[in-house]
Amino acid sequence: MNWSVFYGILIPFLGTSFGAACVFFMKKEMGDRLQRMLTGFAAGVMVAASIWSLLIPAMEQVVDMGKLAFVPAVAGFWCGILFLLLLDHIIPHLHRNSQSAEGPKSQLKRTTMLVLAVTLHNIPEGMAVGVVYAGYLAGSTQISAAAAMALSLGIAIQNFPEGAIISMPLRAEGTGKPKAFLGGVLSGIVEPIGAILTILAAGLPYLLSFAAGAMLYVVVEELIPEMSQGEHSDVGTIFFAVGFSVMMMLDVALG
Repeated sequence: MNWSVFYGILIPFLGTSFGAACVFFMKKEMGDRLQRMLTGFAAGVMVAASIWSLLIPAMEQVVDMGKLAFVPAVAGFWCGILFLLLLDHIIPHLHRNSQSAEGPKSQLKRTTMLVLAVTLHNIPEGMAVGVVYAGYLAGSTQISAAAAMALSLGIAIQNFPEGAIISMPLRAEGTGKPKAFLGGVLSGIVEPIGAILTILAAGLPYLLSFAAGAMLYVVVEELIPEMSQGEHSDVGTIFFAVGFSVMMMLDVALG
């Protein structure tokens, strides 16, 4: 077993779990301002990761196609967008601060649909980590072990607040601390599962851009509206830039 790959796949999940553990230490639910800051940060990380860790390597791997090197990136990107759009319509889920659920009508509890919303969000992140490690294992010169680890660390950093964002509202709605923690953890379990399945089915470079499209769908459809709502929404934009910068620095410095 390649232990660097094992740890790389596991790190994002640990980020979610540590964030969910905040329910044991924080007495009150996070304020709207803090949640906008964290959501903006997560969105910035995901956009930077999509560009530097996924779309650019996808085009670099087919540089021999010349001016058509964009074709795999564009095709995979749109497949990722449409895949998340499909999941958005067939999985019942409820976004934070939303009163009406999305997807088909369901008798599921509100707390369950909150967890499903974040789980849906985490699927492309797991795929992104998996496809980058698949490229590393395949010997791609465009993807080093350090570059793959940079993506894992970036996803883990933005997963920490996501874990808290799901466990704290569950606690505020009356769920016990252990159960709220478990909800946060379960929302992130799809990441290592998705990463492993992606490694097994890797077909670079189309899968790199597929993961990028899926992640950017989540950013535009969910994170940007959440970070921009309410008064003084510029704090979300500022932390978007912070998250983008952190992920960009990690990818360039370690890649």
